[in-house]
Amino acid sequence: MRKVVFLFCLFSATNLIAQNKQLLYNFTDIPQTLMTNPGADVKYKWYAGVPFLSGISMNMSSSGFSAYDLFANDGVDFNTKLRNVLSKTTHNDVLSLNQQMELFSGGFKLGNNYENKGYLSFGLYQEFDFLSYMPQDIATLAIDGNKNYIGKRFDLGDLSAKAELLSVFHIGYHKKIQDNLIVGARAKIYSSIFNASSINNAGYIYTTTSTDAYYEQIVYSNLQLNTSGIAQYNDANNTTNVGTDVKKGILLGGNLGFGLDLGLTYYPQTNLQFTASVIDLGYINHTKNVESYSYKGFYNYKGLVPHFNNENAAQANYQDFKNAIVLDTLHTKYTTWRPTKFNASAQYSFDEERVIDGTCNCEGSDPSIFYKSAVGAQLFVMTTPKSPLFAFTTYYKRSFSKSVQMKATYTLDSFSYTNLGLGMSTKVGPVNFYVLADNLLSYADISKANSLSFQLGLNVVFKE
Repeated sequence: MRKVVFLFCLFSATNLIAQNKQLLYNFTDIPQTLMTNPGADVKYKWYAGVPFLSGISMNMSSSGFSAYDLFANDGVDFNTKLRNVLSKTTHNDVLSLNQQMELFSGGFKLGNNYENKGYLSFGLYQEFDFLSYMPQDIATLAIDGNKNYIGKRFDLGDLSAKAELLSVFHIGYHKKIQDNLIVGARAKIYSSIFNASSINNAGYIYTTTSTDAYYEQIVYSNLQLNTSGIAQYNDANNTTNVGTDVKKGILLGGNLGFGLDLGLTYYPQTNLQFTASVIDLGYINHTKNVESYSYKGFYNYKGLVPHFNNENAAQANYQDFKNAIVLDTLHTKYTTWRPTKFNASAQYSFDEERVIDGTCNCEGSDPSIFYKSAVGAQLFVMTTPKSPLFAFTTYYKRSFSKSVQMKATYTLDSFSYTNLGLGMSTKVGPVNFYVLADNLLSYADISKANSLSFQLGLNVVFKE
């Protein structure tokens, strides 16, 4: 039972994930780079994503431990493994999962070859987010109890959580407003299908002994879990189908919100580039199928240690505890904020070639110059209910031909110090295929990996 409680604490405390896409960011041969910077320097006449195949991505990360630490077949008792994991993690360690799938996408240039009226892009994608801060004190109490922790204050505020399934309609516009400056913006309508949110929790459990060998037990709880799109499934008479509800939610039938992306690309000189973007500056109002559970109150017991989970052993104490720490169900609307992401990069291009036939995969303000190679660095920051998450990436890009481009990255973040990534974009006629993968060293034994991610997609692209 303790194993079950621990795993529940480990995987049910959820929040939104670190969504760094360092391989995709500023990889302008791939149309989906516009989703990481609406001001990216893309040069397409038009493009269309192959429905359900144009953008598929998955990211799984853990900063504190790996699956191998818990489930290795090494003869070590599972309870021992649990305690080892607890001993080397803190309440700032993170578990995360992010999945995205584009349902459709496209974009086209406004104006003819002699005009520059900007570029319009649009689409719809589905996203699932999961991130858990390690509830260390709660997990320790669940496994060991408080017998060996007299005088320790177990922090219930370790539980800070969100999980969400949503769809996003978006439309973006970007324009070259000067020869060396491109700016862009993207408006988003969020439709939340399912949400569970438990943040800003507080409380503690504290046990101490008095001089006459009696115990004093103090419990203060200020916990709340907000949910939307889930309450109807608690009704035994509910006849709705989950698949139907998901389809309805994707098509703006869920709880709605609004967001904004902003970005720019600037060239101080032809082969030197700076970019920046702010992604998902937005919120969602939860008003439909809302149900919240609060567990709030204060309890102070002096005497023998009561068995709060056994009504027959200490009925009076147990009832006093339930009366003091009240479990209540509410039906009030609430608002959640999207995890806002900030990107910034600097890039130096070299291996210059002059374009003769007028068709190139150019970067820079001068369309007659083509650079085969580039090196750069990128900073990524994402907001969370606790401290922001950071990642720093260095990269090298190379164009081997008009049809094949590659990007290699090295990233330092909260999850790994050995994150090597590699991405490739190919083009056969108008068909563009790309595949990007991080943490390549971990694929030798993924059970020991602290982070894994990949992205792939298929588009039809016509360049200028």
